[in-house]
Amino acid sequence: MSEYLPGLEGVPATRSNISFIDGEKGILAYRGYPIEQLAAHSNFEETTLLLLDGQLPSSDELEQFDSQLRRNRRVKYNIREMMKHLPKNGHPMEMLQTALASLGMFYPSNECMVGSDLCEDLDYIHNMTVKIIARMPVIVTMWAHIRSGYDPVEPRPDLSYAENFLYMYTGAEPDPELARILDTCLILHAEHTINASTFAALVAGSTLASPYGVIAAAIGTLSGPLHGGANEKVVHMLHEIGSPENVSRWLDRKLASKEKIWGMGHREYKVKDPRATILQGLMEKLAESRGGRVSPLLETALALEDAAEARLGPKGVYANVDFYSGILYAEMGIRTDQFTPIFAVARAAGWLAHWREQLADNRIFRPTQVYTGETGREFVPIDQR
Repeated sequence: MSEYLPGLEGVPATRSNISFIDGEKGILAYRGYPIEQLAAHSNFEETTLLLLDGQLPSSDELEQFDSQLRRNRRVKYNIREMMKHLPKNGHPMEMLQTALASLGMFYPSNECMVGSDLCEDLDYIHNMTVKIIARMPVIVTMWAHIRSGYDPVEPRPDLSYAENFLYMYTGAEPDPELARILDTCLILHAEHTINASTFAALVAGSTLASPYGVIAAAIGTLSGPLHGGANEKVVHMLHEIGSPENVSRWLDRKLASKEKIWGMGHREYKVKDPRATILQGLMEKLAESRGGRVSPLLETALALEDAAEARLGPKGVYANVDFYSGILYAEMGIRTDQFTPIFAVARAAGWLAHWREQLADNRIFRPTQVYTGETGREFVPIDQR
């Protein structure tokens, strides 16, 4: 194939049975299970195991996996000490990429990723997966305290994945409703076929890089505002708008100057992102549980979505997952620059599922290019130029 397609749009890069998207109908499914069912009935631990193994686990399998995650939450003090020397004003995604990559030095275990043979040690793959998924949220919450000059909160093995994140982030007992909302957010962000960060993980994995290096590559890719960083941009955008009354005038001005409306549009979906629909419902339920009090951000977001749908809907541009996720995180008291690290914590499940799938039938990625440069040039000595 010699045709150049910018961004490899529509070019199949791999075969996978992990997730499926129908952008025309607004369908997202993990291993064949609609995302709506998983969001309503599953939890992040179970969904992660589904993504990794391909089947809904039995109660014993889930209990064992959950126990492994809880036992692997602690990280060595060297990680904490290293984090203390990072710039306090650095972005948490840069911290997360740095800390995650460093785990390969503090927890060396690369025996399966050498030579040209495929890595067939499923115990190794499983153990590495557990360690990464267990420790990523711990690192994110540690930074929330370290960059403010405090020691991090110790993880608690008696709490679920989402509960422990909120406990370590706030230092207080997690609110059950907020924990369930966070758990649902993690499910919704866990996997989304071959997006930019997952492709980065596949490319790194195809070289037999260590799993820590694979996930660090994916984290760096996710950090960009055109990928995971968009949820931060949405909240900044809503603050810029200020109130629902300002929406129409603001939107018209942005569209006239052809500026991007953050949280609107998705390369895969021609209808509203099904994840955005679920998140919007969670936001409205949260407001209802608080006596009908609606967040000013949500009021502005709802007005903006209505106005944008009227203007952009005919072009297939609707709200995506980033449009509401940041509002929910803000309601939990989470700082804006921590939104994308939470995205990374969730997406690690999908990244590692694809890493495992890649190793099962590995071939190093080596795409070609369309050369557009000059040919046949003669070198000229520097004193004759």
